[in-house]
Amino acid sequence: MSIVPKETIEVIAQSIGINNLSEDAALSLAPDVEYRMREVMQEAIKCMRHSKRTILTSDDVDAALNLRNVEPIYGFASGGPLQFKRAIGHRDLFYIDDKDVDFKDVIEAPLPKAPLDTSVVCHWLAIEGVQPAIPENAPLEVIAPPSDGKNSEQKDKLPVDIKLPVKHVLSRELQLYFDKITELTLRRSDSALFKEALVSLATDSGLHPLVPYFTCFIADEVACGLNDYKLLFALMRVVWSLLQNPHIHIEPYLHQLMPSVVTCLVAKRLGNRFADNHWELRDFTASLVASICKRFGHIYGSLQTRLTKTLLNALLDPKRSLTQHYGAIQGLAALGPNVVRLLVLPNLEPYLRVLEPEILEKQRNEMKRYEAWRVYGALLRAAGQCIYDRLKIFPPLPSPPAHAVWRDNRKIVTCSILCEI
Repeated sequence: MSIVPKETIEVIAQSIGINNLSEDAALSLAPDVEYRMREVMQEAIKCMRHSKRTILTSDDVDAALNLRNVEPIYGFASGGPLQFKRAIGHRDLFYIDDKDVDFKDVIEAPLPKAPLDTSVVCHWLAIEGVQPAIPENAPLEVIAPPSDGKNSEQKDKLPVDIKLPVKHVLSRELQLYFDKITELTLRRSDSALFKEALVSLATDSGLHPLVPYFTCFIADEVACGLNDYKLLFALMRVVWSLLQNPHIHIEPYLHQLMPSVVTCLVAKRLGNRFADNHWELRDFTASLVASICKRFGHIYGSLQTRLTKTLLNALLDPKRSLTQHYGAIQGLAALGPNVVRLLVLPNLEPYLRVLEPEILEKQRNEMKRYEAWRVYGALLRAAGQCIYDRLKIFPPLPSPPAHAVWRDNRKIVTCSILCEI
């Protein structure tokens, strides 16, 4: 005898519109329904075991139905418990207590936010075994250790071994080396020992584990030390030495270095003293930017494009100071004559009209007039570099033969005409 009563078959038949199902047909269908139910449940138990669980869920039943090519169950899923109420006049009939919804409220409700477009992005999950500190990667503080140290349990009482992320361990020698380099950079950048440290940074082959620490150190100190000219120059020299080291794989850290480098190029103020030669710092940083683009431009196709866009915006913004314009011009000129020809020369005439009042003696502020002349000189050098590059494509003009000429009190003697004295 089937565990499914014939009354259940009759109720199901009535729910789908079959009102004249005979009792014999219901009795015949009951064993077949039981067989199909057992078959589906056995498949669901297999799915549960493959999922390493001991509790059967509705998802396992849905997976079993999909394996049997059965039409999926229509309905909805609820995150919270369902509340059932007893039907009035029936002892064993229950229904879900649903809240009545007014169509007017549904129509007048605001539309939900449109979903985001599907996109694919990439980021560095780990670099040489080290997880970079970027927004895409979860910080280590978010992953808290379990209360008992190692093991934890899920809801189905299965033990789970949680392994905490491995910390980046440096050797004692590398820690001392990093501390010494940072100390020299911060306090003794004008000493001979700092120059030797720069040579070491540019040549030593075992410094790659320190690269993420150096990049974070440079970014933090540039952001906090814009008033310290000596510190900024020392930091840029450290960047230059790291770029010169052939044993360091610095490409993954360019996104941390470039903002600091560009800041030292187009910042409004670099140093807080009149004697600080921030012009020299901007010139050095411009050559550093050109070196980075030359070395990594073929790897990161958008590197030079984004950089030139930033520098051009700084140059054409009238709200920026003249020192920022100078840094932008030097940066564009360092990227080559083609950049000057395409970006600087088309804007040269309108920019000179704006710059001219600052150069004339009508400008009472001597400092501002001096800055304007520095900008004017940078424009002349950039334009001259571009013109010289264009002239090199023409063949050289013929020149007259050179003759050695000398004279005494009576006659002029050359190497081609011999005259008797």
